[in-house]
Amino acid sequence: MNDVSDTAGKRGRSRSMGVSMADIARLANVSKPTVSRVLAGSPLVTEATRDLVLKIAREQGYAVNRNAQKLRQTRTNTVSVVLDFGSYRGGRIADPFIFELLAGLAEALSVRNLDLLLSSQVAQDAREYQDQVNSRMVDGFVFLGQGERDPMLRRLARAGVPFVVWGAVDPAEPYCAVGSDNFLGGRLAGNYFIKCGRKRWLYIGNDTHAEIRMRHDGLSAAAKAGGQGVTIDTLACDDMSYIATYRAAKDYIAQHKAPDAVFAFSDTAAMAAIAAFREAGLASPRDFALVGYNNIPPAGHFTPAITTVEQETHLAGAILVEKLMQLVEGGRSNSTILPTRLIVRET
Repeated sequence: MNDVSDTAGKRGRSRSMGVSMADIARLANVSKPTVSRVLAGSPLVTEATRDLVLKIAREQGYAVNRNAQKLRQTRTNTVSVVLDFGSYRGGRIADPFIFELLAGLAEALSVRNLDLLLSSQVAQDAREYQDQVNSRMVDGFVFLGQGERDPMLRRLARAGVPFVVWGAVDPAEPYCAVGSDNFLGGRLAGNYFIKCGRKRWLYIGNDTHAEIRMRHDGLSAAAKAGGQGVTIDTLACDDMSYIATYRAAKDYIAQHKAPDAVFAFSDTAAMAAIAAFREAGLASPRDFALVGYNNIPPAGHFTPAITTVEQETHLAGAILVEKLMQLVEGGRSNSTILPTRLIVRET
């Protein structure tokens, strides 16, 4: 008796563990293609049939093999988000702005039932990205920042690989980019310094990055248009991490006359500059006006609260995903400049 019971139990467990799509079809009294459509989310199945098939699949412990399913489909429903690790030495990406962008992207992808593959690739060979699409690993890419990858991105665009970029919007580039009006952002910072009566400006940033160079250009345009007697010094930061910017600002203030206005490439860099200058006995706004960029949440609660140029990251994720999917589906997608404005606070 016990032997029979044990055998039946083993048989039941074995069948549950190895249940197939054909088993689900037999139990639901439908065809195997119908089960396949239900599991793929096809709208060609009635609601009653879908509910029945899913109920039986759950009862039988059936799990969809997502990898095998993707191989059978034309699309993978996976998007690779590529971070700009090359601009943060030692992998030290800790800027809240990056994580705000990631959160927006993750939400926008989830609405479309798409998977997010986070990538730290620093490859400069367009073929490596092209191979990922051709081998159906991913449907396309979102690059967070051009960084110093412009030549590679141009090659990737010519190869017809679906991708979009968060960064500088330049009509001369052959790819779709979404970002703020970086030139306007720099000009707004410069106009603010002029309004504050500041003459010795310091620009902190790396001009090899297109979006940061545009901010520098906007700052220079403001000085030329309305800043009589204004001088602009530059502190180039190859490493965009907080600690590297802090050290660079500390070295700068030890060797140069103190500026009375500072425009930093990000709010995180602005915080680093405030800390370095404070150690030298300089405080904002008493000794220098300061403008950051991005309007990350900590900027408004920092001491002193940081005047900054806002990028509307809450819109960025949805727009980036929408434009990428237009490309994935064979369409065209134009670049978009998001609203850009100055948020005036204590500095």
